[in-house]
Amino acid sequence: MSTKFKPYPIELPTPDLSRWRAGNCGVDYVYQYSSGKPGKNAMIVGLTHGNEISGGLVVNQLLEDEFRPRSGTLTLVLNNIAAYERFSPQDADATRYIDEDMNRVWDEASLDGPRQTIELQRARELRPIVDGADYLLDLHSMHEADPPIMMGGYCKKGELLARQIGVPEYIIMDKGHAAGKRLRDYGGFGDRRSEKVAVLLESGQHFEKNAFPLALDVAARFLVAAGVAEKADVARYLMDYQPTPQKIVDITDAITIRSDNFRFADNFIGMQVIEKKGTVIGYDGDEEVVTPYDQCVLIQPTLRHAHCGTTAVRLGRLVEDYQD
Repeated sequence: MSTKFKPYPIELPTPDLSRWRAGNCGVDYVYQYSSGKPGKNAMIVGLTHGNEISGGLVVNQLLEDEFRPRSGTLTLVLNNIAAYERFSPQDADATRYIDEDMNRVWDEASLDGPRQTIELQRARELRPIVDGADYLLDLHSMHEADPPIMMGGYCKKGELLARQIGVPEYIIMDKGHAAGKRLRDYGGFGDRRSEKVAVLLESGQHFEKNAFPLALDVAARFLVAAGVAEKADVARYLMDYQPTPQKIVDITDAITIRSDNFRFADNFIGMQVIEKKGTVIGYDGDEEVVTPYDQCVLIQPTLRHAHCGTTAVRLGRLVEDYQD
């Protein structure tokens, strides 16, 4: 893309998280707390991508506050900590990962195979911890200043958990990611026959100040939905607002960039609805990219980081009831 964009200001702190290195269960940066009472194991993960600060701040806050579950077990994870430790405000997008995207390595072939990367090594360390979780909230953020969204995956149970949490407004259902399996789709989370269930939050633009309180609010609601906390336990983390009725978007298409000259036809924003089928939304070289149906929803258009082989935007339909 030839369009130049000003970098987003970094409005969130980037604290030294090394004090949490030792963990308390034999894996660095992993803490597990059992209530001693029956219940589910609810797992909150931050920093799957090293520059997605808000999720790390949520885990840090819960650890600082010595938050404990009322029933079941709480598991807190700082994920790709190696990438986060290299974060620099001078090149804030450079530390999404070190060797490869840690949210694309969660297939058994990669985890069990011979390939060696920093992200795979960390995933292999975390695998037994993830295997023990019943509920998972993976905290992320976005390149662009789009509305927050909850990724429910491709199983109906993901939508149901997102509805229990109650925010944000948009629940995105998809068929997985072509570039590799996400943590939220790993193992039982992506198996319709399993009771394990996961959701992924995109809390807004990576560095905007509201991304942290919103992620903390969602984490608090998740703990209640998972049954390990009651609303009174998490009241201090809840934002003062009235949740908007949720909408479901079923992703139908992913537009992969095929040339070195991709550009959008306008500065679209996430969740923007394009009313008419056949509307030109971009150009891939000399080829027009058009909407395939009326009322087409644009999910996370990549205005700043569009290059050949990556996803420019995903397209979806608003649906009343998702069927997996």
